[in-house]
Amino acid sequence: MKRLLLTLCLLLLAGALLTPSAHAQQPAPPASYPKAPEVFSVSGREAYLVAREEPEVARLTAELGRLTTREELRDDGRWQLGFFDKDDEEVVQVHVDGGTGDVLETWTGVQVAWSMARGYEGQFGHALNAPWVWVPLALIFFLGLLDWRKPLRIAHLDLLVLLSFGVSQIFFDSGEIGVSAPLAYPPLLYLLGRMLWVGFRGRGEPGLRPSAPRMFLIVVCLFAIAFRVTLNLTDSGVIDVGLAGVAGAEQITSGEPIYGEGLFPEEVPTGDTYGPANYAAYVPFELALPWSGEWDDLPSAHAASLFFDIATVFGLFILGLRSRGQTPRSGSDPTRELCPQRLGLILAFAWLTYPYTTYALQSNTNDSLVAALLVWGLVALGSPVGRGILVGLAAMVKFAPLALVPLYAVGRRGLSDRLDGWRPSWTPLRPVLLAGAAAAFTIALMLAHPAIDPGLATFYERTVESQLVRDSPFSIWGQVDGLDAIQGFVLILAGILAIIVAFKPGRRTTAQLAALAAAVVIASQLAVDHWFYLYIPWFCGLVFVALALPVISDTMRVTQRREPS
Repeated sequence: MKRLLLTLCLLLLAGALLTPSAHAQQPAPPASYPKAPEVFSVSGREAYLVAREEPEVARLTAELGRLTTREELRDDGRWQLGFFDKDDEEVVQVHVDGGTGDVLETWTGVQVAWSMARGYEGQFGHALNAPWVWVPLALIFFLGLLDWRKPLRIAHLDLLVLLSFGVSQIFFDSGEIGVSAPLAYPPLLYLLGRMLWVGFRGRGEPGLRPSAPRMFLIVVCLFAIAFRVTLNLTDSGVIDVGLAGVAGAEQITSGEPIYGEGLFPEEVPTGDTYGPANYAAYVPFELALPWSGEWDDLPSAHAASLFFDIATVFGLFILGLRSRGQTPRSGSDPTRELCPQRLGLILAFAWLTYPYTTYALQSNTNDSLVAALLVWGLVALGSPVGRGILVGLAAMVKFAPLALVPLYAVGRRGLSDRLDGWRPSWTPLRPVLLAGAAAAFTIALMLAHPAIDPGLATFYERTVESQLVRDSPFSIWGQVDGLDAIQGFVLILAGILAIIVAFKPGRRTTAQLAALAAAVVIASQLAVDHWFYLYIPWFCGLVFVALALPVISDTMRVTQRREPS
């Protein structure tokens, strides 16, 4: 019996010696623990001991081997524990309450590096995301633009598709980006096809002709302006894009370079990824409302975003006033006629009530600046120099509008019409050359500052190159491996489209040109690694123009032959 007990003890001892200890399977503790504030009842070491017991930490430790730990003290009263694999990649992040020691959040996968993928409540739209705000706004947008006499118009389907981005956003707000990103592609593809059809073939029907009386449109527009301004000033936030714009403007006013490592605040180290026109646009607002140097309320970013938004509304209204509409005849139905004043109201109403223009305003970004420049480029179609300058500025805010330079340069007459059977003549090409030269001069002027300091090589590295090598889970290209060839093909098709629309159709109205511009923008967005709802304003204003302004028939286009632009 004693021998049996001795044998069992030896076996147990051998098993204990051969089995890896529990300590060996735990993550390595931090090299040092930050000093806990007096208000904390949980020390850094205690937070580590709590975090290492999380199931996800144990699971990845078993899969990847022993992890290393780094600990940070956050400003919101919590400890942040990051667990890193042997390649120094953070694979788990745990947040521990500094007062109670409870685990508040645990993140793995892409949600470790991308906090915007975690579904934090109100991180972009704030109060706008509440159903009691979003749903009524969407209903006002759709029902206010509805023609109740012909409810089955395809233009009404277009409005529903514009609103259908909300299906994707529901999953995004829940932190399910594996679902939200793919769901953004059906509406993008539909709008691409629809804009190509309008651009090359015309609408085949009057487009947006809401039944709502003019006074209703006016009252709602005024209310919407007041609502958007109030919401922006009382319940909106400035995301990193707005901070980057203000910080870059401060660099300009201080006579410092915009581009280079370590020039921007630590909260936005890659804030110099945009074009120089972006930072220049923030300069007057930063001078009027100087930046404190902290990521606070940033009043200059609010002021800039509100200005960009109102500038877009005003541009759309002017486009309607300058349309080739018909003044209603006495006794006619004003909702059916192409009255310029009414068209201006329709375009302003569409922008002011569309939820995703408010969404961008609530985030105080530079996206409405792109929209404003492209819309005003349409307003300036009669001036080759004017439209060239505006599209050049848009290309120097964010680089995607570079693809629109050929389209805006040719204006209402494509190259197939201007070349007159491939026999070049100076007179019809003169506006194209003027617009192209104006765009090129504007781009060169914007590049002068970074060319002097720190140099175009650094500028390229911090902007174009950084975006080309950027990985993002906010697209199917970033979520699914092995799609590089397909993505490259889509990018090539987008480039080919940008060239084709400079040639065909030979004659195009403002509505058709807006549709072609929207198609080029959407095509470029389909090819990028990073896509987000804030990019919708880049093209939605152009879509509204394409759906509302008159598309002149072939017989009426003959009257445009004398137009030099």
